[in-house]
Amino acid sequence: MTRRGWGLFTLVGLLWGIPYLFMKVAVEEFATPVIVFARVFIGAAVLIPLAIYKRELIPALKYWKYIALYAVLEMVIPWSLITSSQRNLSSGVVALLVATVPIWATFFAHRAGDTTAAHRTRVFGIAIGLIGIALIVGIESLNDVGNLQALFGVLIAAFSYAWAVNMITTKAPNVSGIAINGLAMAISTVVFAPFALTHLPEQMPSNEAILSTLGLGILCTAAAFWIFFKVLEDIGPARASLVVYPNTAIAVVLGIILLDEKLTVAILIGLPLVLIGSYYASRKPKLPIIAG
Repeated sequence: MTRRGWGLFTLVGLLWGIPYLFMKVAVEEFATPVIVFARVFIGAAVLIPLAIYKRELIPALKYWKYIALYAVLEMVIPWSLITSSQRNLSSGVVALLVATVPIWATFFAHRAGDTTAAHRTRVFGIAIGLIGIALIVGIESLNDVGNLQALFGVLIAAFSYAWAVNMITTKAPNVSGIAINGLAMAISTVVFAPFALTHLPEQMPSNEAILSTLGLGILCTAAAFWIFFKVLEDIGPARASLVVYPNTAIAVVLGIILLDEKLTVAILIGLPLVLIGSYYASRKPKLPIIAG
């Protein structure tokens, strides 16, 4: 990997590690629809013009049905669930559960006919990851049974992320990621607009809440997606997918340092298990040796 590749990879890891911090601050004063609307509106405002400039928007439009489904699975469902969950869960736990995406992606890959998904290495990763998930959910539920709904909400979001990526790469191959995500964010903007209008805050939010919401849109959505596609061009999808590991660690560290979140038993036990599990679950062996 070149210095430029490492630099962009590190930057994306940071930009996708801080949204949990921003969401934790924003949900104190903004309703979930307002926060998600701001993210997708700003993201679309940046990515759509970029796709037009690169002449990639028109070719993507013929896949609009799949892009609309992708918008629901990649943005509408997960961003609503993840944002809402931060009212009850620490940013570190949320980030950790989102890091299970490679595990669910392996299930979808197997169903799509990828024989390497049943390789013993990947099965080992899935098993380790599921143990980590069970421990996180179990320990957090013991602390507060009310957290159970939020925990499962984040897991559904991670599952939805994996489904979205698997679906769009199958149904719209070789279509610009910038165009797909720009259009998906535009569609999501329309979906969330009426809900955002009816859930505006009754009093002026604090500067911290406003800046956190803008940061989600500008840094963690528009800039992060733009840079991520540059990373894809530089180092390929296999290495680029590894960005889930540093951004999880960043989210945990920022939560502890800036939000005074506790380094809980769930994080101490679950973090290594989920990250190790996700790593091995996402590894493709050179030969498709089937487990068993």
